Amino acid sequence: MDKKELKEKVCRAIDEAADIIEKLAADIEREPELGYKEEKTSKKVADYMRSLGTEPAEHLAITGVKSRVKGKAAGPSVAILGELDGIVCMDSPKADPQTGATHACGHNLQIACLLAAMTGIVKSGVMDELSGDAVFMAVPAEEYVELAYRKRLIGEGKIHFLTGKGNLIYEGAFDDVDMSMMVHANGNLPGKEMYIGPTSNGFIGKTVRYIGKSAHAAAAPHEGINALNAAMLGLMGINSLRETFREEDVVRVHPIITQGGDLVNNVPSDVRIETYVRAKTMEAINSTHEKVDNALKGGALAIGAKVEIDTLPGMLPLACCEDMYSIFIDNVKTVEPEIKITQGFHFNASTDMGDVSHIMPVIHPYSGGNVGSLHTKDFKYVDFHECVLLPAKAFAMTIIDLLYDDAALGKKVLAENPPILTKEEYIAKMDAYFNS
Repeated sequence: MDKKELKEKVCRAIDEAADIIEKLAADIEREPELGYKEEKTSKKVADYMRSLGTEPAEHLAITGVKSRVKGKAAGPSVAILGELDGIVCMDSPKADPQTGATHACGHNLQIACLLAAMTGIVKSGVMDELSGDAVFMAVPAEEYVELAYRKRLIGEGKIHFLTGKGNLIYEGAFDDVDMSMMVHANGNLPGKEMYIGPTSNGFIGKTVRYIGKSAHAAAAPHEGINALNAAMLGLMGINSLRETFREEDVVRVHPIITQGGDLVNNVPSDVRIETYVRAKTMEAINSTHEKVDNALKGGALAIGAKVEIDTLPGMLPLACCEDMYSIFIDNVKTVEPEIKITQGFHFNASTDMGDVSHIMPVIHPYSGGNVGSLHTKDFKYVDFHECVLLPAKAFAMTIIDLLYDDAALGKKVLAENPPILTKEEYIAKMDAYFNS
């Protein structure tokens, strides 16, 4: 059977399952969960994978799920990924009333895309014509939130890194994967359009604690050391640095105060901050985070407080594979010739797909069919085909291209796109950020 026939079979199988997949996406959206807590979502994914006749591995990096569909012969393994977790968006009408979790970043749509592509590959039987394996992975904890909780998980030995894909790399879940793909919904893009983003910012995280001395805020403030004042001076120091950030480095530093004191009548003695230090390159991140530390320390010195700065590995900048993108774009245009493709888009935010991109070739396009900004109450999809089915078909067709004819194209892509880091180099690099 030629490639064109195989691709037609896959697309038909995806179309036939469209209603089921859309209902599953809505079901996942109704029960959003935050990172490393995605128990319900993980079960839904695993149950669906089992319904396709596969035996998924579960509890990878706590909640991850992974299924493999083998080809007729040995060859490269190509993975499609989707993210299990939600983000906190308290004012969303779909927010969990207890946690504030929602799918305002569209991760439920990623899972739908993952399972749609898997359905197409399995139901069509195309792997009988291909050399290599198709791997389908639902991954946890992409959103870098609840840092205190995740640090506790590290202390308990349940995770090693704070992000899901970082942990999966550490645990070896990517050891038998050669290249991978995933899609992210793009906000405010309702029509037939797709962004091809080759790069994104990376970042490191920081938790900061200012320690002062409590005293009566009215009767004896002179006896206290105001940790909140120290924190505010530290934040002002960061703001004073902003004019030194080069535009080409796309630096973003955005701290929040997570604890500002205990009682209004007491001089604040325990104030806590979380922040990211983002940039387009790790070199820019490294130079910026040292400046940020100095600003935070300066706030403490001015007031006579103490400051504890805990630096944490975050996410590496995304570096996508142009050769894989070229194959993917051709398949998108085959399904939808009239679509507008915007290439060269840099994503100012971050994704732990950047970590994966350092150890293997990856692509990470951004789909249309959505309105509202990401991480806001207004985000929602308006065209399920554009945001889920189209990328699912293109991913499945790309697997066919890569693994057809004894995986000639897949082997070529791997030979011409060696990894930036080995797994061991990646782990060492990320470990070095702990308290750096």
